[in-house]
Amino acid sequence: MLAVIRIRGRVGVRRGIRDTLKMLRLEKKNSCIVVPETPQYLGMVRKVRDFVTWGPVSDQTLQELVAKRARNRENGKIGEEKVKSVVKNLKEGKKDEIKPYFSLSPPSKGFKGSVKQHYPRGALGNRGDKINELLKRMI
Repeated sequence: MLAVIRIRGRVGVRRGIRDTLKMLRLEKKNSCIVVPETPQYLGMVRKVRDFVTWGPVSDQTLQELVAKRARNRENGKIGEEKVKSVVKNLKEGKKDEIKPYFSLSPPSKGFKGSVKQHYPRGALGNRGDKINELLKRMI
């Protein structure tokens, strides 16, 4: 599973990239989605690489993300007993009753480097396993 986080805002985005971000459900800064690692999603992520950061998410980080940031479509937060079933459904690719994105806060102690340059000098691009550290600071 890949975690994709939008870093940069809406101003000055070309139409094709804006449409791809909309298909990925990344409409606001600091929003996150979890997608399977398929060639279709990887192509979409590579197309918007100048606006997002991504990497493979660990199981522990995924459970923490769902427990603290997942929202029901009807009434807000999900219960503690449903966290494991929601994580299982995310891994299997099934649609669930949660919203398809996670709204995160800006990272504590900020982004390391510029939000206009690629990782490791900046905040954009493929982070690899370091995405888990960023997610924990944003949860």
